[in-house]
Amino acid sequence: MFLILLLVLYFLLAIGLVMGLLVNGARPTKTLAWLLAIFTIPVGGILFYFVLGRNKRKNKFFELKKTPGISEYLNKVEDYYQKLDKTRTLPVQAREHIKLVKLLTKSSMFLPSAGNSLFPLKNGPSTYEAIFEALESAKKYIHIQYYIFEEGELANHFLKLLTRKVKEEVKVRFLYDGLGSWELSRTFIQSLESSGIEVASFLPMRFGKFLSSLNYRNHRKIVVIDGRIGFTGGINISDKYIKGDPDLGMWLDTHLMIKGPLVRSLQAVFAMDWVFASGKDDVLSPEHFLEEGPVGQSFAQVVASGPDSDFASVRQFYFSIVNSAKQYVYIINPYIVPGEALLEALQVCALSGVDVRLLLSSKSDSRLVKWSVRSYFEDMLRAGIKIYLYPEGFLHSKVIISDDGLTSIGTANLDVRSFEQNYEINVLTYGEAMARELKKDFIRDCEISNRIDYQTFKKRPMSERLKEGAAKIFSPLL
Repeated sequence: MFLILLLVLYFLLAIGLVMGLLVNGARPTKTLAWLLAIFTIPVGGILFYFVLGRNKRKNKFFELKKTPGISEYLNKVEDYYQKLDKTRTLPVQAREHIKLVKLLTKSSMFLPSAGNSLFPLKNGPSTYEAIFEALESAKKYIHIQYYIFEEGELANHFLKLLTRKVKEEVKVRFLYDGLGSWELSRTFIQSLESSGIEVASFLPMRFGKFLSSLNYRNHRKIVVIDGRIGFTGGINISDKYIKGDPDLGMWLDTHLMIKGPLVRSLQAVFAMDWVFASGKDDVLSPEHFLEEGPVGQSFAQVVASGPDSDFASVRQFYFSIVNSAKQYVYIINPYIVPGEALLEALQVCALSGVDVRLLLSSKSDSRLVKWSVRSYFEDMLRAGIKIYLYPEGFLHSKVIISDDGLTSIGTANLDVRSFEQNYEINVLTYGEAMARELKKDFIRDCEISNRIDYQTFKKRPMSERLKEGAAKIFSPLL
């Protein structure tokens, strides 16, 4: 009798999930795959669906309450969007990409801004030096958010510096991802809290919420000081960036220091994450959103998205850059698992005569990721896409440069996880200066890298092809 009751309950649960898939399912192929899994894998199919399959764009983790201030801002965004085609104040470099400006304004809800000073930071030591110097200058507040905050020399430096700033009556808020910073000890967290630092964990790994939150992570890295200076990019807090890794060598990455009006957008992203993770909405107060005047010449825009965003803004953003490229598009990224749509966009771009180059590390921090990435190489090479493997250390940067006019630096990889499951943030700069600077670095790195030859790659052993094929099956989970 008990067994029959369990079977009935299981059947009812399966029917409920099927109805949910039919109503809220995304792509037909994905919906069909989950239907097959639910009915062919007893128990396991439903568990996998709860962990990996739910459409968070339909069933959100969190939706920010529309206060009068937020409603006013959203009306401002809509008004800007409607008038964008007629505005005469848009800089020339942005006017050339007005469709992209409109896309990001509408999908990500962040306005572009002029008068910014943007400074790319190359690799760990220069990034940490700039961040520590900025933290020392804090007078009112410090907001820190990382996917991975790993204990060690750097973490201890942060702890001492932040403790000192609290004594100087600076308000410090510290946000970390529950899975990415899984190894952050309770002792270290207590040291932060006992120093007067407010600490919150984004989707902590708790038993009651384990299945619903495991697959959705906050991959952002953000630092905001007094609303004047901001940082974002690919660099986490880990001694691997200053001491290296026994297997991979030195971790190499790109970050961005921001001064000017764009810092408000960075602060807004942090504020939304903080409200969700801590339940406190004091970061939404006006004093955290300063009206900074122009401090530079850069015109730029924040792109942020997550599993519960209305649109997959980062994927749309990458797709648009590739589709609009006329001369070249250069991509640095350790995890290029593009999926069908972006793969075809890259192929069409290359077949149209655009110089498409991908720069990846020759080493990988995961065998599964390595073979999944390589499973796309043959299709890319056949279309004329140039692939380079960087031989020194582990290249972790997430950078796109196109046509001496667009530069993206941020946290998002070119994979399904960044497009659909992670909370990500990128900064897009419109203009020549940064694009040409990073283009020079890119070409120099390509010259010391190993370019993959298509004819040689086609002759790789069957054992490698099998590894690629098996890894590709799991690519949506990476």
